[in-house]
Amino acid sequence: MAGAAPRRAGALAALTEEIVDCRACPRLVEWRERVAREKRAAFRDEPYWGRPVPGFGDPSARLLVAGLAPAAHGGNRTGRIFTGDRSGDWLFGALHRNGYANQPTSVRADDGLRLRDAYVAAAVRCAPPANKPTPAERDRCLPYLVRELELLDRVRVIVVLGQFAYDATARVLAACGSPLPSPRPRFGHGVEAESERAIVLCCYHPSQQNTFTGKLTESMLDAVFERARVLSSS
Repeated sequence: MAGAAPRRAGALAALTEEIVDCRACPRLVEWRERVAREKRAAFRDEPYWGRPVPGFGDPSARLLVAGLAPAAHGGNRTGRIFTGDRSGDWLFGALHRNGYANQPTSVRADDGLRLRDAYVAAAVRCAPPANKPTPAERDRCLPYLVRELELLDRVRVIVVLGQFAYDATARVLAACGSPLPSPRPRFGHGVEAESERAIVLCCYHPSQQNTFTGKLTESMLDAVFERARVLSSS
């Protein structure tokens, strides 16, 4: 329908405004704002976002990429998830190689990156201490992902980056009335789990711990998005 995309875009923009104003988790609010004040030496002359980080991408996407949370000096600095950190270098490089992004890198929210047929979000929208949200913080934040998925009504595949995102996405799909099978397939790179709403495709997180050790390689990451393209087109 001709008017569907603008309606999705408008609704997602309204949800974005709501997300960035959220102060529901005192521990996360204190941490994200302290990081933004103290900064990392390499970024001492840059302004930090220091607020919740919304999802972004193509409102008509068939692919949703779900991560854990913004990095303290990545998304918490730039205001865009996976932008300005090493994990994002790997993610956006793979999205570009597989036709989902117009450029292979993203260093700032205004650097011209555009996603095609893909939308990127996180289970938790604030940078957490030690990159570890509590279960209560996760559960307070998940309704945002539920609402995003409801608005992204063309999504057919969800690539989850890591175990935390897999568990969170399972909760989101259950809340949407489309749970994953029980027992749920165990997380592993390349594992697929199907619900009525979408197919979940598991991927190791492109963290430095995984990429530096070779647990996740570029070819492994590319294979996930190649598979996502096939599944979302069928």
